[in-house]
Amino acid sequence: MQIVIHIDKMDYKELIDKKNLPRHIAIIMDGNGRWAKKQGGIRIFGHQNGVKSVNDVVEASAELGIQFLTLYAFSTENWNRPKLEVEALMGLLVSTISNELKNLTKNNIRLLVIGNIAQLPKNVRNKLLKTIEVTSINSGLTLVLALSYSSRWEINEAVVNIAKDIKNNTLQVEDINETVFKKYLSTSEIPDPELLIRTSGEYRISNFLLYQLAYTELYFTEILWPDFSKNDFYKAINDYQSRERRFGMTSEQITK
Repeated sequence: MQIVIHIDKMDYKELIDKKNLPRHIAIIMDGNGRWAKKQGGIRIFGHQNGVKSVNDVVEASAELGIQFLTLYAFSTENWNRPKLEVEALMGLLVSTISNELKNLTKNNIRLLVIGNIAQLPKNVRNKLLKTIEVTSINSGLTLVLALSYSSRWEINEAVVNIAKDIKNNTLQVEDINETVFKKYLSTSEIPDPELLIRTSGEYRISNFLLYQLAYTELYFTEILWPDFSKNDFYKAINDYQSRERRFGMTSEQITK
């Protein structure tokens, strides 16, 4: 078995401006299956090796002082994958949560979950809820797992709940605005991401945080997720810091 390791000799961490860090980074962790195929293994082999990249990125975020990190771990569409792969992913999720609880607590990391967790197997859901409860007192990095999540599902749920509140006279139509709408989203207590990273060379958002990504900087890399290192993460932050965020204004207005 031949394993190809991605190496970039530049130390991107040293180039990071600590005063210009994104408050919230979101990541679409793509390429586990293709990585496994290249190594001659089955898809779950790629998912297992992707756990190290998760740990590296979480650790790097906590060290830098990033406030929110959202990882797209399992979409609503992923339920359509082969049954054995889904079952293996759920088992990997449980074992990873159990193994990392101590580290989350030690590193002052709070866990949150967004998505339709009612769809998750009971043992997975129970592990998640327990970990969320235990880490709720932590005040450092907030790690958000998007599980059984899709943006269209989230927006649909928001519209349904708004309609229910209007029907129950707890919300008036004329009171609906952007601020009110955001309160009905899964991310109501989370700021919008400033930076989105997607690995594996795909250039899609894939039904992820569609509403929240309106002004997010997008960063795409050819690197498959299991090969994504801390240095690759730092490189993405460097790229973010090289951009001018205008939010519809001109460069002259930003520099005033």
